[in-house]
Amino acid sequence: MDSNIRLYRKRFIPEEVIFLKDDHILYLDDDLIITSWSTLKPRSDFASGFSLYYRKEGFKISRHSGADGSFTRWYCDIITETSQGNDLVFVDLLIDVILTPDGAVHVVDLDEAAEALEQGLITPDLLSQALRSTDKLLGYIYGGNFSVLTRCLEPYLGQ
Repeated sequence: MDSNIRLYRKRFIPEEVIFLKDDHILYLDDDLIITSWSTLKPRSDFASGFSLYYRKEGFKISRHSGADGSFTRWYCDIITETSQGNDLVFVDLLIDVILTPDGAVHVVDLDEAAEALEQGLITPDLLSQALRSTDKLLGYIYGGNFSVLTRCLEPYLGQ
């Protein structure tokens, strides 16, 4: 694994690019990146987690944990990737899917995606890509196959 890889998160709302300096790459290949991290800013709802970047599928699945290490939720960002050398930039395409411990599924920020399109912050092609990736992710969830996407975290959860 190339230790010179740098991960960035780009957002449209608010418009920003953030170097994920505290993310630790645990695994990297052309299809998947696994990271561990702590929040950039203190939060009351979670403190750390793991992320699975499904590079070709267009989503990032994050396992959030509280300050005591207990599982709090799955947070799924719809993303696309751009890269330049060793810099991998994951563009947040605004739509998110949240899975809570009680089994509830919430699709959120569709209004932000519409606002970004109306303001010209996101292209119709990118929004179309985001909708297709969301549909693919929901297919895993509603098909009872979400664990297929998350089981690769099991070796890291005991650390």
